[in-house]
Amino acid sequence: MGEFFKVAKTSEIPQGEKKLVEVDFVPVAIFNVSGEYYAIEDVCTHDGGPLAEGKLEGEEIMCPRHGARFNVKTGQALCMPAFESVECYEVKIENDELYVCVD
Repeated sequence: MGEFFKVAKTSEIPQGEKKLVEVDFVPVAIFNVSGEYYAIEDVCTHDGGPLAEGKLEGEEIMCPRHGARFNVKTGQALCMPAFESVECYEVKIENDELYVCVD
């Protein structure tokens, strides 16, 4: 089992919002979708765009560069120009603190 890193308080990411953090030198976008927290690598698989700068609609994040969409729960690419999924990371909550494991 990999190491978890403390990245934020749950109160820092309201429902429907996102936050960019760095975990063990990996850029990670954290999302609050209906009170559940999800973490994906903050790199579009199409051209490396910063996903956390995109628009979050429900459980989909849109890359601000070319409009590729990804499911933040599964990392699945939902439309072109991206066809490869993004990496998803495990999130856990302890006492209002969010932890992410990038292993």
